[in-house]
Amino acid sequence: MYAQHNPYQQYRENAILTAGQERLALMLLDGAVRFTRQAREHITAKDTSAAHHALVRTQNILGYLAATANVEVEVGQNLALLYDYIHDRLVEANIKKDKKPLDEALPLLEDLRDTWRQADNGEKPEGERQ
Repeated sequence: MYAQHNPYQQYRENAILTAGQERLALMLLDGAVRFTRQAREHITAKDTSAAHHALVRTQNILGYLAATANVEVEVGQNLALLYDYIHDRLVEANIKKDKKPLDEALPLLEDLRDTWRQADNGEKPEGERQ
């Protein structure tokens, strides 16, 4: 007997395996933004278990991004520090089940996601356009 394959799951796996650096970072940051928003909603609803689950997922994403940043160059060092800072805010939100650290982390995640989206589309950042 053979295992049935979910075509959507197979598509997602192939998209991840064939993604370039910019696309992979964008996919991860999309997830981080989504899970952070979910965590904020769960904290508001006092669903601590769901909030914890969403925050751990975001923390894992940030941990991966920080660990894979190219710290041999200044931009990579700065990104790693920013990922670590956001991760720390998520941990605080998770421990305290407090939305304030998320209100600080979410705009940073959205800005990072938007920057990686521009990189994935081959666009120059706003200040560098000619």
